[in-house]
Amino acid sequence: MRTPDTPPNALPDDRAEDRARLARWRLYAGAAMVATLAATIGLYAVEPPRPWWLDLAHAAAKAGFVGAVADWFAVNALFRYPFGRWTGIGGLIPREKQRLAGGMGRFVARQFFTPDAIRKAVEGVDVASAVARWLSDPTSARRVALALAPFVPSLIESFADGRARTTLQRLLPKVVEGPETGRLLGRLLRTLLDGNEHQKVFGFALARTKEALARNEKRLKAVIEARVAEEGGQVVGIVAGAWIARRILAAINAELARVEPDDSDLRAAFDAWIEHEVRRLERDPARAASIAEALSNIFGHASVAAWLEDSLLRLSQLARFDIEHDESRIVEALAGFIGNLGATLATDETARRGLNRMIEEIVAGLAPAAQARIESFVAAKVAGWSDQDLVERIELKVGRELQMIRLNGTILGAGVGAVLYAVLSTLFGRVPL
Repeated sequence: MRTPDTPPNALPDDRAEDRARLARWRLYAGAAMVATLAATIGLYAVEPPRPWWLDLAHAAAKAGFVGAVADWFAVNALFRYPFGRWTGIGGLIPREKQRLAGGMGRFVARQFFTPDAIRKAVEGVDVASAVARWLSDPTSARRVALALAPFVPSLIESFADGRARTTLQRLLPKVVEGPETGRLLGRLLRTLLDGNEHQKVFGFALARTKEALARNEKRLKAVIEARVAEEGGQVVGIVAGAWIARRILAAINAELARVEPDDSDLRAAFDAWIEHEVRRLERDPARAASIAEALSNIFGHASVAAWLEDSLLRLSQLARFDIEHDESRIVEALAGFIGNLGATLATDETARRGLNRMIEEIVAGLAPAAQARIESFVAAKVAGWSDQDLVERIELKVGRELQMIRLNGTILGAGVGAVLYAVLSTLFGRVPL
């Protein structure tokens, strides 16, 4: 791995193998050119009369050398100036570097980053399973939770301030309007009844009421005694205030004790009342509409809106205080939610397929916006290469094939020269070279 202190000559040369291969094929093509030149010159040393086959070989050597020179010039003119830059002959790739860079950028962007191409590329890649494994890991889930936790207070504040608050104030009353809201409430209550959850809620509220009475017993006694004294006079308050307070609190506790058993009459009455109200909501459109209207009035009232705003602001302050602690409840809750999400994805194949399709569509939808950026990026990258670097990069990739063209051109030229000499000799007799 390269570090700032690593000298350039200590880096591995990833082009060394390509350079060696290009040099080897240049040697083959150059040797063929030299061989045809040597044969052309050498055969002139043979004095006539010469056998016909030697003249045929001489014609083949001359044609092969001409073909070798022509292909050498064509190949080299692509990358450099064979007769010097001052002649302006050759150097096609360096001279057209900007146009080449733009063309490469357009080709890459428009051929490989189209929506269909990207969709096919990501199709079948099970990203959801990888996401599920990552989210199921407690360490990863907590890391994500730590990253998301700072946004929670701001998210809460966004509902209490600015346009979001105004929108909610206007939208909530309209959302709960109409009999459908009442029917929905009826379905929710029916779910509670079927699962006996309403009795759990009732029991929870009852337990909290008893705890509140026990905590505030002295204060309630003092309030009742003061009220008795206010209504009956100071003497009555002194004589009977404490007794009346004890009797009232004892009666309340007795009634709560009667309600606490699961088979109490009050719980049965509560069941019957809930069942009656649920049936009315399910079957009576007028009742459902009246409940919806009441809810709409509640949510539309200014005092309720102010209370909700104040509650949200207090909640955001508590959230900010919470996330500053190492044992943040918000972080723990988010980590648990994220872990559950990962576990759900891991076991639910339908959810994974849906997530994979969504990812495919999202990535494919980004293609048009990304094409222009990719085109400009590739063009700028290629244009930023030096002429030498650009030439070397291209030549190392196609140099072997180009040197094979030179070699084949030499062989083909020799063959064409031999055939042409043989045809001409057949038609016109022995022709001079």
